[in-house]
Amino acid sequence: DQMDRKEETIMQSARMIGRFCRDQNIRHLDRTGVARVLEYSMERTEDKEKLTLELGDISDLIREADYFAGLDQAAFIERKHVEEAIQKRIYRSNLIEERIKELVEKDILWVETEGAKVGQINGLSILVTGDHEFGKPNRITATVSVGREGVVAIERESKMSGNIHTKGVMILTSFLKERFAHNKPVSLTATLCFEQSYGLVEGDSASSTELFALLSALARVPIKQGIAVSGSISQKGEVQPVGGVSRKVEAFYDICKHKGLHGGQGVIIPAKNIRNLMLKQDVIDSVREGKFHIWPISTVEEGMEILSGMEAGTLQPDGTYPEGTLFRKVDERLMEIAEIVRKFAKEEEGTGKPGQEGG
Repeated sequence: DQMDRKEETIMQSARMIGRFCRDQNIRHLDRTGVARVLEYSMERTEDKEKLTLELGDISDLIREADYFAGLDQAAFIERKHVEEAIQKRIYRSNLIEERIKELVEKDILWVETEGAKVGQINGLSILVTGDHEFGKPNRITATVSVGREGVVAIERESKMSGNIHTKGVMILTSFLKERFAHNKPVSLTATLCFEQSYGLVEGDSASSTELFALLSALARVPIKQGIAVSGSISQKGEVQPVGGVSRKVEAFYDICKHKGLHGGQGVIIPAKNIRNLMLKQDVIDSVREGKFHIWPISTVEEGMEILSGMEAGTLQPDGTYPEGTLFRKVDERLMEIAEIVRKFAKEEEGTGKPGQEGG
């Protein structure tokens, strides 16, 4: 029934496009042209099962495509004419996007797509300029030390974090307690930072990314730099859907393509965002050929295994994680930090001042 309704919606939209062309006295679209207009309509909604109701926008697109069909002396508006109209729209609005790409390609904005590093990961955000939106990669780093401050976001401390982003960072502490505080207090000082970010950081779509960087820093296990991540996180370690996923994938793909595709690069997205993917043909072709990858995940464990190449590990009845797993390394590090904090606190109680003998 759902498929029948979808087909009927598409047929109704195609008939509406035909009536519009007749009423406006412009060329009719052939099958390929109609298909591209419908794809564009889905792209606007970021949902494969919905079409946009912004009819004025669609009407303008068809008129622009008719102009390019006229230049081509074509009898019908074809897919290539609609595509050219779409690309010209993007060109008129994407100056800032092009400048950011240029800075990344010149390594002024630092985004790595090769090798592996501890506590460093590629996050993905969305920027909107007028009616144009595009993805922007962000290098996110994490450091861990002995202390009791918990997880600290440098953006929050410098008043550059919005409320939703701050909430996302607080959830990271809750996740650590849920996974590792069953037999010890979680005592640590960890800092997270969006490197080379000079404006307000808002939204929770990078919370899973920040968690992966934090777990990497705790376990001292490197993360593959050829992989970027988007997705929000729950206290239970569930990876939740986010907005703008197609533009985020395309942004990282463009950088990897410029720096060289080697088959190990790709983007991790929430599994529930699969229905929102409306990617340009270049990305689709590279995924089909195995040059680029899109990994849908539902849990933190799945993401860490892709990023690190190590099994994450499941809590055993005895309260430990299996030997050789990433979570075992995290658990041991947290145990080590907790013990140092305990000894330091005991020393303070005995002497009044740390590092001095009582008398």
